[in-house]
Amino acid sequence: MPVRVAVVQTDPQLGRNADNLADIVARLRDAATQGARFVVFPECAVSGYGFPHLEAARAAAEALPGPTTATLAEACAELDVYTVVGLLERDGAAVFNAAVLVGPEGLLGAYRKLHLPYLGVDRFVTPGDRGFQVWDTALGRIGIAICYDLRFPEGLRALALQGADIIALPTNWPETSELMPDFVTRTRALENRVYLLASNRVGEESGFRFFGRSQVVGTSGRVLAEAGDGLETVYADIEPARAREKRLVIRAGVFEMDTFADRRPEWYGVLTREG
Repeated sequence: MPVRVAVVQTDPQLGRNADNLADIVARLRDAATQGARFVVFPECAVSGYGFPHLEAARAAAEALPGPTTATLAEACAELDVYTVVGLLERDGAAVFNAAVLVGPEGLLGAYRKLHLPYLGVDRFVTPGDRGFQVWDTALGRIGIAICYDLRFPEGLRALALQGADIIALPTNWPETSELMPDFVTRTRALENRVYLLASNRVGEESGFRFFGRSQVVGTSGRVLAEAGDGLETVYADIEPARAREKRLVIRAGVFEMDTFADRRPEWYGVLTREG
């Protein structure tokens, strides 16, 4: 059965969590009125990204579950939608760049960004410590990666091997990262035969300009919807069950490929060696 999904471009204001959250809920409500059942927001959509030091980031972080996830859960229950939203998570002394998955039943889980570039808040936060996870939902199996994770093919392959139908990618692509929506999102969707929903922010923050171009990419690597460079929500209708069809038949009995069944993991040991 088709599922309408949406990716939302916002312009988070640094450290203004309450204002940002109110904007997220309003845009979530708008997407639901357009029939969206799954809505993805950018990386650090609640807090902003370009913090100058760890203490400033810590002030914008919160424990999970917390006030933000409670507000999102209330909205999702009312609207009967699922959403992925980027925020900063505080756990003891540690601060993580995280994204939460929330649905009508409440907070389903959170992913902590594993791969950290030397940029923005990622200069100070703690690397993720839970690995890549997939959650069962009424819409299908959903996994999460964040921004820089996209550059590491092993991460999204790990999600696909766990059965992800849809991978949500909250991101903060600044200018100079245009090759990400040009090529890399499409490649990751194609090589894993999953739906990839990439939500980038817009606007300027801490000397960086973010260019949008959020996308919904299909299992064939074709872009189903793409935003421009402003505040915008784009939609696509997807069929999550298609992501479970890993065998590609071009000509039956003559030209067929299955990039999962044809894997040779016994020869991939170098991928897990350190150094």
